[in-house]
This record gives sequence, C-alpha cells and structure tokens, in this order.
Amino acid sequence: MTRRQLRESIFKALFRMEFNTPEEWKEQLEFHLQELAEQEQEDGTIVFAEEQDLEYVRQKTTDVYSHLEELDATIEAYTEGWKLNRIGKAELAILRLAVYEIQFDDEVPQGVAINEAVELSKLYCDDAKGFVNAVLGKLVKE
Repeated sequence: MTRRQLRESIFKALFRMEFNTPEEWKEQLEFHLQELAEQEQEDGTIVFAEEQDLEYVRQKTTDVYSHLEELDATIEAYTEGWKLNRIGKAELAILRLAVYEIQFDDEVPQGVAINEAVELSKLYCDDAKGFVNAVLGKLVKE
C-alpha cells in the first residue's frame, strides 16, 4: 500500500471510532483490518494487503487513539468557537490524524500532514478543505 492508502485506512478506522464505545472500538479496528487484508477491486480481482501494512495501520490507529484527549484539546484550542460535537465526524477524524502526525509522528513532515488532511477532506467531506487547512495552518504557525 502507498503512504496515502495507509493514511486513508487509518482515517477510516478512526472514523468508525465515532460510532462505537471504547470497548467496541478495538473490535471494529480488527474488522477494518480484516477488510483491508482482502479487498476486491472494481475489476473483481482480489488484492491482499501485506502484513506489514496491516500492522502499520493497527499501530498508528492505536497510537492516535491513545493520544485522543491531547489531540481533542489541541483541536478545540485551534477551532475558535467550535466544540468537538459541532465538527463533522469525518472532519474530526481527519483533524485527529493530522494533529497526531504533526505533534507525535516525526516521520511525517508538517506540510505533508496538512496536505494529506486537505486531500482526505476533499474525498470524504462536504467543502471542509478550507476549515481543515485553516485549523492545521494555525497549529503549525505557533
């Protein structure tokens, strides 16, 4: 899988978190990984994910989840006038992943984290790319 595909898979796992209790979330992560392990392409062929890719998604998703309180506090600090419950679930999952990458993942340059978050928002959100870009831009400027 490419880095972009891995990031998108992590986003999807984080998005599921919003619809489950903390106890159910770990089970949902495993379901998501099973889906990734064997995917059917548009042409009907089956593609198997490599174990290292599945482990990367599992590890990064678990790391984001373990820093959730810190990530949410950062997001609230940079979304003036917005409480977390007002932010769309897809936008929130994207912001959590990007803030995690900016604050905790030394392998990902800040500019890449922001760009990838904006690209995810173009795919999964209704016109939220400006919001995502503004929040993350404020974060890295400080």
